[in-house]
Amino acid sequence: MTRVSDERARWLARHVLPHEPALRAWLKGRRVADLEVDDIVQETYARLASTESVAGVRNPRTYAFQTAYSVIMTHLRRSRVVSIRAVADIDQLAAADDVPSPEAETVDRDELHHLAAAIAAMPDKLRVVFRLRRIEGLSQRQVAERLGLPESTIEKRMARSFRLLMDRFGRGGKAEAGASSRSRTKVSKADAQAD
Repeated sequence: MTRVSDERARWLARHVLPHEPALRAWLKGRRVADLEVDDIVQETYARLASTESVAGVRNPRTYAFQTAYSVIMTHLRRSRVVSIRAVADIDQLAAADDVPSPEAETVDRDELHHLAAAIAAMPDKLRVVFRLRRIEGLSQRQVAERLGLPESTIEKRMARSFRLLMDRFGRGGKAEAGASSRSRTKVSKADAQAD
C-alpha cells in the first residue's frame, strides 16, 4: 500500500473532504447492488490519493463525483450479473450530477465575456435601452418612462440592439464574408446610430 504524501493529504482535506456529505447524499439515492456508500467513498479517496498529480484539477468537487461514478462503473463492469435495477441506476448517475464540468464552466465564461464585449460595443443609446430591458428586466413602458422617450423608440432601439447581436453572433462572431459585407456594415452602423 502506497503512503499518501502530506501534501496530498492536505489537498484532500482542504478541497475534497468538505464535499463528502454532498457526495454521500448523492450516492445514497443511487444504490448499487453489492456496493455500499462507505466503500464507494473509501475507494474514491484511495483513487484521489494515488492519482499522480492533482495540479490540473480545477473543480475538486466535480472531480470527486466523477471519481465516485468511475468507482461504480468499474464495479458494474466487473460484476458477472448486472441487474435491471443497476442499469436504471446508471442512467440516474449519469444525469444526477448537475455540477457543470470545468470545461463547460470555461466555455460559459468565455461566452459571457463575448456577450459583455458585444453589449459594451453598442452605441450608447442602444446599450442603455438593452441594459434596462434585458439585464434589469424593466418593461418597455418602464424604460420609456425612465428615459422620457416614446415606447416606439424603445421598441426600435431594442430591435436594433438585437440586430447588432445577431450580426455579431449569428456568424459565430466572425465577420461576414463576401462583397456585400462592406455595404452591410455601413447600413448596420448607420442604422445603429439613427433613432
